[in-house]
Amino acid sequence: MSRLIIISNRVSAPKDSNSGAQGGLAVALSAALREYGGIWFGWSGETTDHFDGHINFQRNAGVTSATIDLEEQDLDEYYNGYANRTLWPLFHYRIDLAEYERGFAGGYQRVNDRFADTVRPLIEEDDVVWIQDYHMFPLGQGLRKRGCKNRMGFFLHIPWPPRRLLNTLPEAAELAKTMFAYDVVGFHTQEWLESFQDFAEKDLGATVHDDGMIELEGRKVLAIAAPIGIDAKEFIEGANSPTARLAYRQMKDSAVGRDMIVGVDRLDYSKGLDERFLGYERFLERHPEERKEVFLLQIAPPSRGGVESYQKIRTTLEGLAGRINGAYADVDWVPIRYVNQGYPRDQLAGIYRAARIGLVTPLRDGMNLVAKEYVAAQDPEDPGVLILSRFAGAAEQLKVGAVLINPYSSEEMADAIVQGLRMGREERLKRWRAMMDNIETEDVIWWRKRFTEALMSETVGAD
Repeated sequence: MSRLIIISNRVSAPKDSNSGAQGGLAVALSAALREYGGIWFGWSGETTDHFDGHINFQRNAGVTSATIDLEEQDLDEYYNGYANRTLWPLFHYRIDLAEYERGFAGGYQRVNDRFADTVRPLIEEDDVVWIQDYHMFPLGQGLRKRGCKNRMGFFLHIPWPPRRLLNTLPEAAELAKTMFAYDVVGFHTQEWLESFQDFAEKDLGATVHDDGMIELEGRKVLAIAAPIGIDAKEFIEGANSPTARLAYRQMKDSAVGRDMIVGVDRLDYSKGLDERFLGYERFLERHPEERKEVFLLQIAPPSRGGVESYQKIRTTLEGLAGRINGAYADVDWVPIRYVNQGYPRDQLAGIYRAARIGLVTPLRDGMNLVAKEYVAAQDPEDPGVLILSRFAGAAEQLKVGAVLINPYSSEEMADAIVQGLRMGREERLKRWRAMMDNIETEDVIWWRKRFTEALMSETVGAD
């Protein structure tokens, strides 16, 4: 059996056999490594004064990890720069925030070359290589240049933008061509897949075949849609754990009979948090009878503090929360509880279960697993309502049960909140069951198997 070599920006392999803090992606990839053997390779998260290619190997809970340190300049240009100030905003349709600097692009390529130089000696002849996400588009091409003939796959965890947006990137064609170094490329949704096909066909001159193969200059890549899920069984168990039950009781007690609306998002402009606050404000304005009967709990742990646009969104949200609370709060009620810290997943499960409404309203998301976690955490006898942006990748799978909205419309959001608060138990059960059927069937293990089986198929492979 072929070994699996997973490469990602950061390594999230388990620290010990009892590690319970991993996210769904880490759980799925760790399970794949235990099944196939192999190595999870990536950046350690640490910096060094001088890059020397030293690899730190560890083995925990049956998973071998291999990490390297990067220089401060690498971090500034590759990670904070090209990855998160150029690609991230562009791929989330925010060309107004994208910064195009040659130094960023140069640092991005330099770090990918360093990854290729360092990991290449670890790859054996029969290994299968699976590279994750936008930090490493050119890594496959770098490995090919270094003589790697192995089967190689790439999965993109964020949207692939429409061709006219992507063409605002100076080196868009060169970046897209690097995808043809892989044998299989995966996207969360059919929409992102079709956007890639459209760019490949119209801007690169590639041929898109009916079987999913895309051919360019004699090289073929299989492009598939494979929406990632959560570990539904594990999350349901977590929602019934002592920690979750305690969190549930604490939230219910603090609500003192009021309905809770919950939002849980990394502090990021793609999550539509200021639009969410404005939509909630419209709800309070239009429905005075609902005031003091409901509150919004927004959990938003900070991220990427070294990027200016992330500093601005935090300042904006603090200002909005203060203004709304100042306008509507009373001595015994605050309409928004705004929290800038993260919580363990089992505690979050209890918080989700206590919420009458889960408000998941990104302006654009590759998938959004919070939507699925909220549904999985619900009481099967009395579930809450998911209000979901139609621009989240998860909307394609959960449209049968979620209340879908345009997150840019404060009126739609306000109407959906009223609908959720007034929805009867029978309808809530019907919607919840429809979403759970998908969440339990197309879970994170299904996603991992769908991709690795395509990658390891005898019908695909390097020329």
